[in-house]
Amino acid sequence: MKEKSFFCDVTYSNNDFVKDGFTFGEYENCIFKSCRFANVNLSACVFIGCEFINCELSNAKINDTVFREAKFTNCKLIGLQFSTCNQLLLSMEFEGSQLNLASFYNLKLRKTTFSKCEMRETDFVNADLTGSLFLECDLNKTLFESSNLSGCDFRSAFNYAFDPEKNKIAKAKFSVLGIEGLLTKYDITIER
Repeated sequence: MKEKSFFCDVTYSNNDFVKDGFTFGEYENCIFKSCRFANVNLSACVFIGCEFINCELSNAKINDTVFREAKFTNCKLIGLQFSTCNQLLLSMEFEGSQLNLASFYNLKLRKTTFSKCEMRETDFVNADLTGSLFLECDLNKTLFESSNLSGCDFRSAFNYAFDPEKNKIAKAKFSVLGIEGLLTKYDITIER
């Protein structure tokens, strides 16, 4: 197995890892600003306490990648298969990011914050999102099935539609405007 390099408290700005390559390793408390990782193989890399700001990570390979206390701000994460990450102590936060077509299938992501994210056709099937926040998120065609959404806050989220009978939703919070997304399967008309 390839030996990992170790990087701590390093800030990377405007790096093009697509063109220049990315060093396999463990990154702790590092900041990545305006970096390109699109389609880059990050498999088995470790990111602890790292922050990604204005980065492009669409379709990066993240098999067995560790994301512990990782924060993504204004990032493009289209098609990312988070379901293939190392799940041990997995914890992430997302703000203003594009997560369209991303997969969180079967992940335990309790108390995760998604704020002002575009999450169209994102896969949360079988995910445990207990106590998570979806603040001003676009959830158009996002898949929630056999998901634990207990205690989640959807009050400012929009465009979601899922079957409450196929998910755990005890103590979840919804706005009156969003309720129709829970009734879609009944093919009824709700007038305002």
